Amino acid sequence: MSIVHPQLHSTLDSLKFQIKDAFWALSSCICQQSAKIKINGRTFKIIRVLGEGGFSFVYLAEDEHSGRQFALKKIRCPSGHEDVRQAMREVEAYRRFKHPNIIRILDSAVVQDPNGDGQVVYLFLPLYKRGNLQDAINANSINGTHFSEQEMLQLFKGTCEAVRAMHDYRAPLGSKSEPFPSRENQSSAAREPSMRPSLDEEAEMFPHPEGDGDEGYSYHGGGNSSSVPLMSKHRPDENEAIFDGDEELARMQQEGSSENGQAGQTEVVPYAHRDLKPGNIMIADDGSPILMDFGSTTKARIKIENRSQALLQQDIAAEQSTMAYRAPELFDVKTGITLDEKVDIWSLGCTLFALAYSHSPFENTQTTEQGGSIAMAVMNAQYKHPGSAYSQGLKNLIDGMLKVDPQERPDIHETIEMADRALQSLR
Repeated sequence: MSIVHPQLHSTLDSLKFQIKDAFWALSSCICQQSAKIKINGRTFKIIRVLGEGGFSFVYLAEDEHSGRQFALKKIRCPSGHEDVRQAMREVEAYRRFKHPNIIRILDSAVVQDPNGDGQVVYLFLPLYKRGNLQDAINANSINGTHFSEQEMLQLFKGTCEAVRAMHDYRAPLGSKSEPFPSRENQSSAAREPSMRPSLDEEAEMFPHPEGDGDEGYSYHGGGNSSSVPLMSKHRPDENEAIFDGDEELARMQQEGSSENGQAGQTEVVPYAHRDLKPGNIMIADDGSPILMDFGSTTKARIKIENRSQALLQQDIAAEQSTMAYRAPELFDVKTGITLDEKVDIWSLGCTLFALAYSHSPFENTQTTEQGGSIAMAVMNAQYKHPGSAYSQGLKNLIDGMLKVDPQERPDIHETIEMADRALQSLR
C-alpha cells in the first residue's frame, strides 16, 4: 500500500483544479463566447483569466445587467468546511483593514461546486486596469526601461503605509481571539450556533461600491451603473448559487467574539501579511499602490514553544509565502522564539530590490540557472546590488531591511522614515 505525502496530495489536487479552470477559460475563448456564472439572480460573464495560484483563480468578470467589471477571485474548497473557513478568513482580513492603499472587498459568495468538488468561495474585488507591480516590472524588462528612483520610492512608501495599517491594527481591549481562528488554534476554537446578520451588519461586512469618492477606490464598469448594488436580496431559486458568504462570515465572527471587551478601548494587535511581493501590489489609476491578497494574513506575533509548532509554521510559510520573498526565520523556524511582523519588513526589502533590479535579490543566475538554493541564499542574505545609477540612500534602505536577524531590521515606522529621507534627498 503506497502512502502519499499530504503536501504532494495537496499539490496534485491543486494541479487538477488548475487544469479544470484553465480548460474552462480556454474553452470559452475557442468558442468565442464567455463562460457565465449566476449568483442570486445576477449573471456574470467570465471574460478572461487575470491570475492564478494554488486553489484560486482570478478572473475578469462583468455583470451582464450593469456592465460593471470586477476582479472575481475563485477559491476552491474541496475539503469542505475548514477550507471555507480559511477562505473566509481572507474576507475578514479585507473587512478588517481600512486604508486607501489597501484593496476593498465588494462582496463574497459561498456556493456548491457544480462539478461536485466541494464548495467554492467567490470574492468580488475592484478591477485595476493598470495591473500589479510585477506586471510593470515585466514590462520594464521587455522594454529595457526602469522606474525612476522617485517613482519607485513613492510606490514603496505607499505600500509601507498599507502595511503599517496592519502592523498597528487596534482590536477591542480584552478580545479573546481573531474572528477566524488561525490554523494553529483551529482545533480549540469554540463552536457556536450559526447567526444570520442583520441588513445593517451585512452592509458593514460587505460594503457596496459607492463610486470614486469612496476613499479613492474606482470601479471600471461600463455605463451608468454606480447606483446598481452588487448584492440583491431576493430568495434565489433552486438552480441558483446561494449568496451566503455573509452568513458564513457572521457565524465565524460569532465563534471568535468576546464578551469581555471594554467599549471604546483598544489594544494594538499586529497582523502580518506574510506574502508581500510585487504581484500582490496593484497600481491604481492615479499611480498609487494598492495592497491585496490577504490569504496568508495572520496575527503577527506567534510564540514557538516546541518543535511541533516550529514545523507547523514552516509548513504554513512554505504553502502560503513566496520563497524568493520569504523571511529567513520562516525557512528554519527555531523553538523558543516569537515570530513577528518583521517577516514583512524582509519582504518589503525584497520588493524594493525587485522594483530597482527587476527580480528578487535571491532570484539570480546562481539560484535560477546554476542549481543554487534560494533557501540557502535567503538564510545567509547572499545578494548583490547590480551596477546601477540608484543612490546610496536607496541601497542603504534595502540593506537595512534585509538583515537575517529580525531584531536588526527596522520596524514599519522606521522603514517609512527611511523612505522619506531617501525621497527628500532626491529633491
